[in-house]
This record gives sequence, C-alpha cells and structure tokens, in this order.
Amino acid sequence: MNPGDMWKLTLMSVFLLLLLSAPAVAQTSTTAVTRTHTKKTVKTAAPPAVTASDVQALKDALAAQQQQIQQLQQQLQAREAAFQQSQQQAQQQFQQAQAAATEAQTKTAAVESIATEEKASVDKLSTDLASVKSSLISTAASAQAGQNRMAALEGLVSRFRLIGDIRIRGENFFQSYSGCSACLDRNRARVRVRFGFEGKLNEDFLGGLSIATGSLGDPTTTNETFTNFFDRKTIGLDRGYITYNPVAHKWLSLTGGKFAYQWQRTGLTMDQDINPEGFDEKLSFDLNKGVLKNFTAQAMQLLLNENTTTTLLNAHDAFAVGGQLSSKLDFGFFTSTPSAMVLAFHNTDELLNASAFAVQATTTGASGTTPALSIPTPGEGPGCQAPKNGVTLPSFAPCAFSPNGLTNSTFIGPDGKPHYTSGFTYGDLILNNQFKTGLARFPFNLLLEAEQNLSAAGHPLSPPTTKSPDGVLRTDLGRQSHGYLIDASLGQIKNRNDIQAGYAWQRLEQDAIISSFAESDQRAPSNILQHRIYGLWRVRSNVVASYTLWIGRTLNPSLENAVLAPGWSTKLDKNEPWLKRMQFDMIYTF
Repeated sequence: MNPGDMWKLTLMSVFLLLLLSAPAVAQTSTTAVTRTHTKKTVKTAAPPAVTASDVQALKDALAAQQQQIQQLQQQLQAREAAFQQSQQQAQQQFQQAQAAATEAQTKTAAVESIATEEKASVDKLSTDLASVKSSLISTAASAQAGQNRMAALEGLVSRFRLIGDIRIRGENFFQSYSGCSACLDRNRARVRVRFGFEGKLNEDFLGGLSIATGSLGDPTTTNETFTNFFDRKTIGLDRGYITYNPVAHKWLSLTGGKFAYQWQRTGLTMDQDINPEGFDEKLSFDLNKGVLKNFTAQAMQLLLNENTTTTLLNAHDAFAVGGQLSSKLDFGFFTSTPSAMVLAFHNTDELLNASAFAVQATTTGASGTTPALSIPTPGEGPGCQAPKNGVTLPSFAPCAFSPNGLTNSTFIGPDGKPHYTSGFTYGDLILNNQFKTGLARFPFNLLLEAEQNLSAAGHPLSPPTTKSPDGVLRTDLGRQSHGYLIDASLGQIKNRNDIQAGYAWQRLEQDAIISSFAESDQRAPSNILQHRIYGLWRVRSNVVASYTLWIGRTLNPSLENAVLAPGWSTKLDKNEPWLKRMQFDMIYTF
C-alpha cells in the first residue's frame, strides 16, 4: 500500500467516527430545542434510541478499523523501511554512479588530453608524413637518376671486358765448359703483371688500353725480377688503341695506336711481349665455301722513332711498312693457315744512336766513345750496349738500343757513328697446321716458318781488331739472312685439365732480323741455334702451369758481336757450349 492509500483510509475512519457520534449530538440538540419550544409550542416525537448492539457493532468496527490502521501502519513502516533501504541503496548507487561519473569524467579528461596529444602527434605525423613523402619523392627521383646512371654505367661496362694476367716465374741458367771458373749458375724469380680492358666504343669502333710491368727501356719483356730489396716495380702503358670495324662492312678493320700484333707471326721475328705502334689496315673475308674459309689482306705502318735532329740521319724518322696475305684452309682432317709477309724497315741506324731516354741509360758522360766523366744515375733499364768482343760501340748515349744484346753486324761510318752492315726487309712465310687425331683434346699441331732478310749484306764481318777496327769482310761466308722455325706439339690448353707438350727447333742467322726486337728468352737475339722443350697444363679454367727448357748456343762464334760464354773463344772449340735455361711458370688469367 502506498502512502496515498494510507491517508485516504485514515480520513475515512475519522469520517465514520463523526458519523456514529452525530445521533447523540442531534438528540441533545433536539432535546434542548424541545425544551425551549415547550414553553412556546407543542412537543415533537423523539428519535429511536441507540442500542447497545449498535454501540458494540460500532466498537467492533472501530476495533477492526484500528486493527487495519495498525496493519496499515506496520505496512507503512515496512514500506518506509524498504523505502529507506531502497533510498540507501539508491543513495549508494547514486554515490557509486557519481564516483563512476567522476572517474569517467577523469578518464574523459585523460582521454581528451590523450586525444589532444594524439591529435598533436597526428598533426606532427601528418607534417612528418608530408616531409617523408616529399623526401621519398626526392629520393625516388634521385634513385631513378641513380638507376639511370647505373644503367648507363652497366651499359658501358657491358661493352667492355677485362683482360690481363699475373705470371710468377722461377728461372735458372746453366752453362759451363772445362776449366771455366766464371761459369756460375744463376737463379732468379720474376713476376709479370698485365691489366686492361677492351671492347666496343660504339657500333663501329672498338678500343682498349692496358698497363704492364717491365723496364720502360725494354719493349721485349714485361718481367720484373725479385731484387733490389723489395723496391716497387715499374708499370707503364702497354697498349692503347682504337679500331674502326663498321657493322655495315665487317670485312674492314682499321687500327691505330699501340696495339697487339694484328698479323700472323711468331717469336722468330719479334718478341711476343712487344706491342708495336702505328697503324694497321685489314680486309678479311669469311668465305665458308669449299676448302677456302677465309682470305685476309692487310698493310701495316709501324713508327719506330721520331727524329728531329739534323745531325742524325738528316732528321729522318725511323719506321717500317709492309703487308701480309693470309688464308684459312679446311681439309676436314686438318686445317692450315698459310701467310706471306713483307716488312721493310727504314733508317734503322737510329737504333744504334738512341738517346739516353730511349735506352734508359744508368750513367751519363760526354758524347762520343770516350766520356770525360761518368756519373751514375738512378733507375732501371737496359742502358747502352756495352762494348764486347772487340766491338767499339759507345758506352754513353747516344748509343745502341739493344735490350738483350746486339748481335747484328755493325761498323763505324765516316761520320763517326755506328751503322748496320745490312738493311732489313723481312720476307716471312708461315704455315700453321692442326691435324685431328681422333681425340678432341689431343690435336697434333705443326708450325713451319721460313724467314729471310731481303736487304741483308752479301757477306758478314769478323770481330774488329786493332788493324781492322770495323772487322774483316768474311768472303768465305754468304748472306747471314735466313731464319727457320719448326714447332710441333700434341694437345691443347682450352679447357680445364687440358695438357700440351711440344718441341721447337730454331736456326736464326746473324742479320736475319733486327736483334733489338728479338725474343728475349732465347740464347741470343740472333746468330743462334736454339732448342725449346715445353709442357703446359690448364689446372683451372683461368690458371695454367708450364715448364720450358731452352737449350741454345751461338750459331757462328767467329762472327762480329757473337754472344759467347764467359772466357770462351773459338780456340777452345768450334762450337760455343750450350746454355740451358729452365722456366717454371704459374699463370693466372682474367
């Protein structure tokens, strides 16, 4: 029961009490009126009397009402207690809600603070992102530019290839004869380093350059001996050239600069390490019909020395011009590459009157054969050709340029300068053959060469004497103009574990070639009989191990400028003792 219903019930109870007490009040009032009006009027009838049962009933009703009121009061109290409990719970819930609201407000404030901070962070991140984006765009542009440059570099690099090698050599010399106290064995170690690149400059032009070790005054070798107390070794420009080989005319090739040999040749005429300077023009046609597979014709112009001194050969330059015809023949079971060359040298006497720079002279002195003063100068080099065997060549520049010794016939002219007895025009025939043996890795190779100096003098000279300073003309001997080579080998060294073994025989007369450019490893530049035994093994694709045994002696020891063993003369024997030279090589190629 709610409080409203309780108040209504209380009002009804009061109303009933008033209603029950109304007859008595009315009766009293009526009696008084009657009494008042008795004196004046006639007396009225009395109302019915209230019985005890009515009173009792009223009491019972009142008791019941009071009981209900008590019940209602109890219920009201219970409700008030429940209401208070509910109110307390509500208060507690309100307090909890208020605490939760406060906490939520605190959290909201914290969240708002965090949100503000996050907004600031987001704004900063947005700014940083914009900066990063800008940087990325810039970096991307730079990267693209770098990629473009790298692509251009890769394109450039892809057109070229590295070339070169490193060779380590152990070498010893043995030569002796009975009673020789000066015939000492010689042992040395050497290194050769060559490095460069070559490739396409564009569609029509090729080019390359390389550097190499070796004395600047010796073009016949790139070796450096392990000596001079760990000093640094000399490195110089070994090659530098450009070749015009147009795509539209593959048969045409024009080369200028300092280049490798463009024509077929062997070590009989020039050392393998020489890179000639000048120009070469080649016409090469691949036929691929029948036996004839290729035909090549070429011309060469080689520049030896520029001379602007009128006192020397009327300021004429030293040079060589020539040409070669070659072809490739395929007979099925063997192939052959024949060639014929003519090469004419002009003003070669400049080689006997070279400057101090050309010969890398290590001493200085007055001009002429008898210096007023000798001053040592630093630096390596072959220097001037020292007088020997009675030869009266100058010891100070201008002097003979002959890195490996001068063996050609010479004389002192009316001008007081040394001159070659012979001119030099090479006529060179080469026949290079390869025969199939049934084993692909073991072909049989046979090289035949015959060379003749077409400008050689009719007779050589004997060594000079006091009575004959220029030597005596040897009318008993004819032209010393011929050179011959036979080289036979079995095998090849193209692939890993390939082996090749061979033997070469060579006979080279005194004036067959210019001794200044001859093979540096043989017994002497010319006037020699030489044997060579060799073997090669390709240990890896880019590593070759080799052994070479050179066995040689002077061909005619009675000629001028002949190279002889220490203290030996023709009085001891008609033949000079053999010089044995062994070489052990390990070659790394890249």
